[in-house]
Amino acid sequence: MNKLQKLLEHEPYLLLDGAMGTMLFAAGLEQGNPPEEWNVHYPERIKAIHQAYIEAGSRVILTNTFGGTRFRLKLHNMQDRVAELNRAAAEIARSVADEAPHSVIVAGSMGPTGELLNPMGNMSFEEAKAAFTEQAAALTAGGVDVLWIETMSDLNEVKAAVEGARSASDLPITVTMSFDTNGRTMMGVTALQTLQTVQSWGVFGVGGNCGATLAETYNALHAMNGAGPEVILIAKPNAGIPRWEGSELVYDGTPEIMADYARRMHSAGARLIGACCGSTPKHIRAMAKALKNPLPPVVESNDRPAPADVNNGQTAVKPRRRRRRSRRDKAR
Repeated sequence: MNKLQKLLEHEPYLLLDGAMGTMLFAAGLEQGNPPEEWNVHYPERIKAIHQAYIEAGSRVILTNTFGGTRFRLKLHNMQDRVAELNRAAAEIARSVADEAPHSVIVAGSMGPTGELLNPMGNMSFEEAKAAFTEQAAALTAGGVDVLWIETMSDLNEVKAAVEGARSASDLPITVTMSFDTNGRTMMGVTALQTLQTVQSWGVFGVGGNCGATLAETYNALHAMNGAGPEVILIAKPNAGIPRWEGSELVYDGTPEIMADYARRMHSAGARLIGACCGSTPKHIRAMAKALKNPLPPVVESNDRPAPADVNNGQTAVKPRRRRRRSRRDKAR
């Protein structure tokens, strides 16, 4: 039994952390610079972010490696530093988790390559798998407890990531997709397709993160729970919808909104619950408090709240340009 499974044996849910990128930008990271380089340049700043989330109530923290594949790092001419940057990130998170007064799980974040696989793009399945194998090996060497494949849109890329992770490690694997409009990912994958396909690969947990709105993630989780109530479900959406205020990207999901969302997600079956772009330790602290007073489980599909209820009246889908910016804002 792995560490994450042991904790869930005794806990109805585990609180994840919030955004890494939002915190990095607040700490001085400039747009266009690689967040992963901070793992060696400013390790104390990364450590402080992890510490802040643990103090807010997070029992699972994600490494600062969202863009840690050679394909993402190549954008900054750092494709030969995959092992160095990923291992450093894992070691930082491991050191903070080990200093916590309670058990904290370290999850090795593995985001998409940013490339399209054949036949839609130029990247082959084997190239993608090799990139994920390289990243997973470094994260495992650095001491993570679980390999956390996140913000995916294409099931073929997910398969490459899962196979790559398994080639490098025997750690448990989780997968989260990013659901945009009409309950589908950017590549048209539905929640039920995700559940059925990914679970057939024997991963530990599955769910949604990032995404267009809180409602989209809620509805995806609700559909997954209805089809597989025994599955460990993950919910880690953005803190509402972003909007530009001058040159600053601001999210409308306040800590109070995210606290309400956390209770709803838990009632819909999520057992690993956190937040993504735009969130901070303040959001996680509010969510931790709210989850101490859980809602009753949602059983029937017609019990689910309307999207406007879940998203505090905000149901608009953010423009594609903003969505891409917000995903990089995660810096994972």
